[in-house]
Amino acid sequence: MSSITDPAGYWDRYGRAVPDENPEDALKNAFGWCQYDSHGPGDELLGEPLTTLELGPGRGNAVAALATKGVVATGVDLSPVQVQAARTRWGHLPNARFVQGDALDFLAATDRQWDAVYSIWGAVWFTDPATLLPAILQRLTPGGRLVFSHAPHIPGTATGALGMWAAGYAGPQVAMARWSYAPRQWADLLTSHGYTAVHARIVPAPDSGNVGTLLVESQRPH
Repeated sequence: MSSITDPAGYWDRYGRAVPDENPEDALKNAFGWCQYDSHGPGDELLGEPLTTLELGPGRGNAVAALATKGVVATGVDLSPVQVQAARTRWGHLPNARFVQGDALDFLAATDRQWDAVYSIWGAVWFTDPATLLPAILQRLTPGGRLVFSHAPHIPGTATGALGMWAAGYAGPQVAMARWSYAPRQWADLLTSHGYTAVHARIVPAPDSGNVGTLLVESQRPH
């Protein structure tokens, strides 16, 4: 078994498989914190930011949606394919900026701060929170918000870094890690790293028998 030695290439392949949406639908469904269209909260969770940073924006729909509202919105994604797709579709928006690179490297290299940092089923899921959370905190303005979502932890199973088959169950044995915690554990992690106003929860699916969504809100102290 091997681990991913070319993570950007992996996410390039993932990006090529994502179907295109027409721009109107892409903006309408941009803030799908949940995996079900028109379900759950929207960008109000970010407060009223003047500047935002998305970690893992993919095609850049959420960045574009904020930019159309006058927010100076940046997205950083590891995949050159995804970044190019975002620039092609949304590069005409004056407030939208798309950067290709690793989220941690980007945070470490910049001295900028943002009013809100967020991740919609993005980089937060695939990055060690022991490293990522303090890096984000330094790049938030006082009172700035960190909001993220991804699949919920499976009750009764191990937490922390969990292995997954990156190429699927019928593909090569290539492994990658994602980090999974119950809401209470996420709240404790964020609090221990200096975040306040932490609210971690599971948003139920529209059908109660389906998988819900982990949704976490927090702030940098004023």
